[in-house]
Amino acid sequence: MNSLDSVEIKAFIPAHSFDRSQQFYQDLGFTLKSSGHGIAYFCHGTCSFLLQDYYNAELAKNLMMHLLVTDIEAWWIYIHKQDLAQRYNVKLSAIQQQPWGMREFTLTDPSGVLWRIAENV
Repeated sequence: MNSLDSVEIKAFIPAHSFDRSQQFYQDLGFTLKSSGHGIAYFCHGTCSFLLQDYYNAELAKNLMMHLLVTDIEAWWIYIHKQDLAQRYNVKLSAIQQQPWGMREFTLTDPSGVLWRIAENV
């Protein structure tokens, strides 16, 4: 039988320091499901991505991930309490209301990848 059903899509995230990035994402609340041969598989609920032991500055500086959550304040407070910005020397913004109907904040990872963490309103 021919089927065009899809199962999943995952982005490959570059890592300047693979070990440090793996720890960052675990501290952020993602579960490390597997790691080997330069690829680490992370998930949180039904969301997942692949961290790669590969770094290209232009790619990292221009890559943006979007994580849709149900409680933006809980995520921001958790990240703030984990002191991720200070511990990893990354940027964490305040929560902002966006004109497209979301509240969101941004967080950079240790390699410079920008995460937009948002909640629908």
